[in-house]
Amino acid sequence: MKTFFQNVFMFYMKCLHVFFWGEKGDGFREGGGVGNGRCVCHSQWAAFIIHQCYNTIMDNSNTTFKLGELFCGPGGIGLGAKNARIGVNGNSMSIEHAWATDYDTDTCETYRYNLSPDTPESVICHDIKKLDYDILAQISDIDGLAFGFPCNDFSIVGEQKGTDGVYGPLYTYGVKALWKFRPKWFLAENVGGLRNSNEGQAFQTILEELQQSGYIVTPHLYKFEKYGVPQARHRIIIIGIRSDLDVRFRVPSPDPYRDIDVSSRNAIENPPIPVDAPNSELTRHAATVVERLKYIKPGENAFTADIPEHLQLNVKGAKISQIYKRLTPERPSYTVTGSGGGGTHVYHWSENRALTNRERARLQTFPDNFIFQGSKESVRKQIGMAVPSEGVRIIFEALLKSFAGIEYPSIAPNISYTQRLLEPKAEYNVGVNK
Repeated sequence: MKTFFQNVFMFYMKCLHVFFWGEKGDGFREGGGVGNGRCVCHSQWAAFIIHQCYNTIMDNSNTTFKLGELFCGPGGIGLGAKNARIGVNGNSMSIEHAWATDYDTDTCETYRYNLSPDTPESVICHDIKKLDYDILAQISDIDGLAFGFPCNDFSIVGEQKGTDGVYGPLYTYGVKALWKFRPKWFLAENVGGLRNSNEGQAFQTILEELQQSGYIVTPHLYKFEKYGVPQARHRIIIIGIRSDLDVRFRVPSPDPYRDIDVSSRNAIENPPIPVDAPNSELTRHAATVVERLKYIKPGENAFTADIPEHLQLNVKGAKISQIYKRLTPERPSYTVTGSGGGGTHVYHWSENRALTNRERARLQTFPDNFIFQGSKESVRKQIGMAVPSEGVRIIFEALLKSFAGIEYPSIAPNISYTQRLLEPKAEYNVGVNK
């Protein structure tokens, strides 16, 4: 994709060519005069100048989008962005970290260690409700914004308080950041239950406020196991393109990834996890837990397995399908979670134990050299709250192709939303800092 500067460069080089060599290119003849030929030393010097200019221009033509993140978590979205890259006519288009923020200390340390070790100051650990956005602006301007606003009040395993809960209104800080920084695009992420919160009104309100901040939005419920992720993890991803840009995002098709082995066994065993891999501590189970697991077959849980009465759970009315549920090795994992008491840690299909954090991280497509910081339980929470990095990489590469004008296999969004011309709200005016 030629830039304006490349076109100017090509015109300038043509002018130099005519001056040094003549229009017919016969200027290398020794003794030639101005017009029909130029001296050899001049032509050699011109070739050197052109070569250096060309390399400089072409190197600088690689396009990099600077990414800012709110609610960054341990780095699932950040890692997906870092790994996203496309080729454009011999050049590249990619995304680089500019700044990120989260409120959890261990989470921020994990992000710093893996994604910004050379610029740890670019990760701000602060309560976003008290964060002055000018601090972020002083670090860097941004071309893209990502925010996986906390899902606690929208998750189907919670009370689904939606925007009436503690976490539900936090999406507004993403909207405020859009007004403050005016990035070219954004990626917002949340759980599938977002569509049903507050009888569906919460999701509609969120889409409208994202749109009225000046963006064309494309919401879609991604089933990541269809995109090469070894886990049945379904998440709403909203892509927004600033409305003054002539760019259209299309949902990437899962068809190119249909032949990828997304089985739990392949994810955990291929290749084998090194014995000394970080975050591989085993869970210490009580003897009754180990004994109970002996009666649970792959795919079964504590309520569907034939378990002796003295090992059964005495929980009235509870039939939660993930309690002590073993993985089915030939199928993707069920959803990895970041919280919950006994029986919610994801269980091996044949060994009588919960998965290690490293095994859970593989189901989330984190590489083994991605090292989580903090205690075992803190790491478990970080992994469970993250977005699968490989799934996000695919979405980011589709976004890059959209900006590059490159066609790619796509499908229609599975969430319908009518774009409407809306008046901006006063509280989101540009310049809001908090």
